[in-house]
Amino acid sequence: MPKKQLQGIIVSLGATETAKVKVVRQWQHPLYKKSVKRSKNYICHHDGMKLKLGDMVIIEECRPVSKTKHFRIIEKIKK
Repeated sequence: MPKKQLQGIIVSLGATETAKVKVVRQWQHPLYKKSVKRSKNYICHHDGMKLKLGDMVIIEECRPVSKTKHFRIIEKIKK
């Protein structure tokens, strides 16, 4: 089964090798046909990447690294 990959923006770099990534998804309401945005924050692991706040990254699910980290950053797209 393929691993889930999401695209988001870094909103926090709290601890070492940890980043909080905000992923926004947009969908259409089935009854009212209005576009609705929902966002979710994912705690992600990264190994020594040079990251800054506001960077666009791709994250991928992985085995649990800690209690809350189940995703890792695989690629930095742009600032």
